[in-house]
Amino acid sequence: MRRPKRDNAESQRRITRRALLLGGAQAGFAGLLALRMRFMQVDQADEFRLLADENRINIRLIPPARGRIFDREGRIVAENTPSYRITMVREQAGDVDQVIARLAQLIELNPEELDRAMRDLKQLRGDTPVTIADRVSWDDLSRVAVNAPALPGVTPEVGLSRRYPERDNLAHILGYVGPFSDRDLERVNAPEQLLRIPRFQVGKIGLEARQEEVLRGKAGTKRVEVNAAGRVMRELDRVEGNAGADFQITIDSELQAYTHARLSTESAAAVVMDCETGDLLACVSAPSFDPNLFVRGISQTDYSALLENKYRPLPNKTVQGVYPPGSTFKMVTALAALDAEKASTETTVRCPGHLEVADRKFHCWKRGGHGNMNLHASLRESCDVYYYDLALKTGIENISAMARRLGLGIKHDLAMTSVAKGLAPTKAWKQEVKGAEWVIGDSVNAAIGQGFVLSSPLQLAVMTARIATGRTVTPRLIKSIDGVEQPTGYGEDLGLNENHLRQVRKAMFAVSNSRRGTAYGSRVAIEAMQMAGKTGTSQVRSAVVNNNDVPWEQRDHALFVNFAPYDNPKIAVAVVVEHGGGGSKAAAPIARDITLQALYGEDPPLSAYPSKDRGRIRAQQERMRRERLEAAAKEESDRA
Repeated sequence: MRRPKRDNAESQRRITRRALLLGGAQAGFAGLLALRMRFMQVDQADEFRLLADENRINIRLIPPARGRIFDREGRIVAENTPSYRITMVREQAGDVDQVIARLAQLIELNPEELDRAMRDLKQLRGDTPVTIADRVSWDDLSRVAVNAPALPGVTPEVGLSRRYPERDNLAHILGYVGPFSDRDLERVNAPEQLLRIPRFQVGKIGLEARQEEVLRGKAGTKRVEVNAAGRVMRELDRVEGNAGADFQITIDSELQAYTHARLSTESAAAVVMDCETGDLLACVSAPSFDPNLFVRGISQTDYSALLENKYRPLPNKTVQGVYPPGSTFKMVTALAALDAEKASTETTVRCPGHLEVADRKFHCWKRGGHGNMNLHASLRESCDVYYYDLALKTGIENISAMARRLGLGIKHDLAMTSVAKGLAPTKAWKQEVKGAEWVIGDSVNAAIGQGFVLSSPLQLAVMTARIATGRTVTPRLIKSIDGVEQPTGYGEDLGLNENHLRQVRKAMFAVSNSRRGTAYGSRVAIEAMQMAGKTGTSQVRSAVVNNNDVPWEQRDHALFVNFAPYDNPKIAVAVVVEHGGGGSKAAAPIARDITLQALYGEDPPLSAYPSKDRGRIRAQQERMRRERLEAAAKEESDRA
């Protein structure tokens, strides 16, 4: 059937309109394409000329500056210093061995460092910068920069490296940083890309490790243009990261240095604590080590020397070391008995030199006995039999509960690694851990801080501060973060009878200031600065043998705790001298000297010491003053 002429004309008009529209659209698109091509070929010709010949854009991370650490007076104790290094990107270098050979002709390469770099170049992604030489001199850096065209993929860089100006004085508190390792990678669930930068430094131990994420900061990024030879042509843009937070710790670095010097010849630990706030003013483990040695990887020789030292310089004895507290624990037993109303301050016990319990004799340190003892005299002269008797009346559950109340047998929350919990034993603990029933002899031993009882020097300082104040003072290490003050450890009321605490404090005062006191030889001569303390001797062997007749490793530990001034307690001190013998001879003199240094804030006057000690103290002060000047000169020289 033939269509009418009218329909054919209408169809023809529609086809013509569609053709015109389609043609117009094609013409417009072609025009836009032509304009774009002109823009790219003419207006952007210079930019695309640089991107030609296999040029490409790389996005690189900018490591953030690590947060600095200051002491309580604002002295810097951990800082970042410029460090020059040479890096290489494998896929930009081409023939890696050939480039390394050229580089070796310009600068001296450390064989161990080079071997480590070669492993990284093989194992890591081809676009990852790997450090070939670290801590190079400015002259070496300049030679590499001048010869950059002949060293494809090699880049001289300026970075930051951690430095600890106080060296061994604060090593156990601050810890140190080191390259992020495979072992570190295993402990992180989803490591950020920043951590994968070869030899990126992270905290390994101490405050550096415990506050790693806050100190590390956030990485920035930069876009750089490199040519076919891997040479950076220019930086296109940069987004700066965020530096890590600055920390201020409660430690007084000058008191810390003095305490470290005072302990320098011993295997020992000392803690100085502010009774008001709980601030740790000094926390020294001796001997120590230089954390700067670990920052870039310690040599095997240096590390072996630390491991083989019988005085164990690597562990932090102040929080990690746990010891039987010996007679310093007697205040705990006394307060437990008083609080449980199993004894009074006037309770008298006769000491004949031993107490027979379950067909076994438990001896007093004074073989001939002390005679009739009350609470005051028993603490003053450290009579063991008195506390054996209290243990039988009071029971281990009450004694251990009081120990925890005073800060023993609990793990204190501090930004340090390996903080020990210690042990305030109970019947249930022995059954669970030892698989045995508690016996009465266990309670007798625990009453004088022996047997299963264990405590750290930090815990002993906390115990002393709580007795001095009657509050649950808790230790604080971090004073502020980026200027924001952190909560203090002031604490609440212990809930103990104030008269009981007063009687225990008076007895501790007699320990240091009565002629019959076990620490009278280490008293303070100036009345306003007098201290109250308690000696302790911790047995490390069962046989009763004179300490001078056995090797150093088998001698008793010496302990001393104190607070001062007696009338207005400001600081609490705990000292443990490993295998030092008696607390009155080895630990008490050290604690007295540290106490006076902390109270005066400088070398105390000789009048603060008994006349018999003044010649020795004068010589000691002069020696330490010379050592401080020598250390300051060395630090200045290293900075230069």
